[in-house]
This record gives sequence, structure tokens and C-alpha cells, in this order.
Amino acid sequence: MQKNDHQFISIKKLDFFYPDNTEGSLFFVTDASSLARFVRSSYPLLFIGLILILIVTNGLLTYFVSKSIIRPIRELQKAAKQIKEGDLNNPIEAMSKDELGQLAQGFDEMRIRLKTSIEKQLAYEENRKELIANISHDLKTPITTIKGYVEGIRDGVANSPEKMDRYIQTIYTKSINLDHMIDELFLYSKLDLQRLPFYFERFRFDHYLQDFVEELRFDLEEMKVEISLTIDKSGDYLITGDREHLKRVITNIVDNSLKYIDKVDKKLSFSLSTLDSHILFKMEDNGPGIAEENLPLIFDRFYRADLARGTEIGGSGLGLSIAKRIIDGHQGAIWAESKKGQGTTILFTLKKAGDDHEKNINH
Repeated sequence: MQKNDHQFISIKKLDFFYPDNTEGSLFFVTDASSLARFVRSSYPLLFIGLILILIVTNGLLTYFVSKSIIRPIRELQKAAKQIKEGDLNNPIEAMSKDELGQLAQGFDEMRIRLKTSIEKQLAYEENRKELIANISHDLKTPITTIKGYVEGIRDGVANSPEKMDRYIQTIYTKSINLDHMIDELFLYSKLDLQRLPFYFERFRFDHYLQDFVEELRFDLEEMKVEISLTIDKSGDYLITGDREHLKRVITNIVDNSLKYIDKVDKKLSFSLSTLDSHILFKMEDNGPGIAEENLPLIFDRFYRADLARGTEIGGSGLGLSIAKRIIDGHQGAIWAESKKGQGTTILFTLKKAGDDHEKNINH
């Protein structure tokens, strides 16, 4: 485009060949003044339009950036502030599936884990307070009895050899109970903290139980307790376990039953059978039984079916709880079946020994 005498013209060249192959050119000259005038007159409108396009584009970009970046970041800031202030109940929702969405999901998983951890810590603290309260109560009872009898001796209340012997025997019995209670509490604490070592070895549990029952018959001969043992001879009873700890389990089960059997003729019936890849131990007594609603509680620490006379008969409330911890350490299961007035059956399972078990494993 050229300007000639204040007039804009447009020149276009077209090359061609004549029939005799000589080269020729055509020049097309058009008046472009009207186009130039249009551009000149429309320039302000075009400039304003361009500015408007830039403003709209900037607004749209700002909106989408705010929606996809700034708003999620503000939500994360708000969530972080709530977490810092201890409010862990508000879920954090991911607004997208991009990196910010993954960050929000990670924040929410952190919130859930932190909340679970705090709830466990609070439950542990509550259990610790309950444990201290129960320990204080259970230790205070025999100590108070011992203190009372000692004061009776000191004040001359035991004024005959027979009464003196009775006072001393009571003090001795309460001291034995107190010592047993402290031993069980110490054992439970080590189990609870997972600081009690287990010494595993492979052995036949049927032979082990036969020896235990024979020893038990000898120990309970004076109490005239009727003891029976039934073993399914077709079963395989090779297990991997800790002999001493399993003896503690069965002993605690027996002691717990004998404490509460209220009949003159006491009976304990042992049985052993197999259950798929496990062995099944049962011990049934002819005691007063346990109410159905209390069955899930008997393995809780310091639980006594008869709270009114628990400490009087020397119960610490830890025996079955210790048994459960030991069976759990063997990756077994323990539970109870009972009906009020029909006796109680305590059962536990232990996994049979496989070829991949080591003979001695400590943990």
C-alpha cells in the first residue's frame, strides 16, 4: 500500500507468460483510501475493544485461579488453624483431583489419624486413672485388715492363746493374699507394656495337660475337688507355646472357678479336642454361673462377677485378664460360656505347630 497525493492506493502484481513463452506482468491498482479512513475512524473503538477483551480475560483468569488455587489454599489454612486449636471434628473435602486435591486429602487423613491418636491417649489416661483407683482399693482392703488385727494384738484384745493364734493366722493369710495380688499386678503391668518375654517351644499339649491335671489332683486332694479329663485321641496336639505362661493361664482359670463355686461337692471338668488348625481347651465348673450380660466383661482387668465378696475371697480381678493377655500373645482366642445357676465353661484355642515354626522364639 502506498500513499500518493494524500491518497492511499493498493498495488498488486501478477506475473504470467505469453504463448511465445515471453514473461509479462499485470499491475492491479485499487483505491484504498476508504479502508484507511475506516481504520483511522475505527481505531479508538478497536483500542477500547482490546482493553475490554483484556479486562474480561483477566477477570476470567482471576476467577479460575481463585477457584482452583486460592480458595483451596484458604480452606487448607482454615483447616490447619482448626487443627492447631484442637478442633479435629470438621472433615476437609478435596475440591479437585489435582495436586491441591491430593494435599487436602492428605490433610484430612492426618486429621483422622491425629483424632484417633488423641482418643486412644485419652482412653489410655482414663484406664490408667481407673487402674490406680482399683489398685488403691484392692491393696487397701487387706492392709486395713492386717492393721486392725495388729492393733487388736497390741491393745490386748487377743487375750487368749486361741485368739492370738487366730489373729496371727488371719494376718498371715492376708499377707499372702496381698503378696499374690502384688505379683499379679506386676505380671499384668509387664504384659500390658509388652515387656514380658515369651519362650516358645514345640510340645504336645495333650501330654502337657495330662501332667497338669495329675498335679492339680494332688494339690486339691484335701479340698476333695472332683476333677475329670477327656481328650479326643484322634487329634493332633503339637503346638508352639510358652509352657510357664500357659500353666499360668490354666492355673488362673482353675483358681477363678474354685473361688466362686458355692457347692460342697466341687467339680472341674477338663476336655481337649481339635478345631481345624487349632486345638480347643475347655474347663467346666459346677459353680453359680455368670449372667449373660456379664460374660463379655469377665476378662476385663479388676472385674469381679460378685463385687460384694471379691476381695474377701482374695480375688485381685486380674487372673482372667492375665490369661487373656497370655493367650493373645500366643495368637489364640479365649472366651467364656455360662448361664446363671448352671456353671461356667472357659475355652481357649491355640494354633497347631506348623513346619515353619521355630523351636525357640523369643519376643
